[in-house]
Amino acid sequence: MKSNAVVSSALAAALSLGLGALSTNAQAQAKEKCYGIAKAGANDCANLSGSHSCAGQAKTDNDKGEWKYVPKGTCKDMKGLSADEAKAAAKS
Repeated sequence: MKSNAVVSSALAAALSLGLGALSTNAQAQAKEKCYGIAKAGANDCANLSGSHSCAGQAKTDNDKGEWKYVPKGTCKDMKGLSADEAKAAAKS
């Protein structure tokens, strides 16, 4: 009887891990980079200029070279820029 419980628990754990991975992947696909909305110290990763490569290193609010992940389709509502728009703004 104990071996059935162990096998059942192991199977349940394996199945839950697989579903968790699918959930994480779906969340990643439902987000986009939005430039120009990050507050100082609240960016998600490297900036366009290459002056830093880590999260949390933005020096100013709403720098067009800094970005945050936002739910897909909400960047424009936040007055943010796509990567191409941010690159064009940086050139001018």
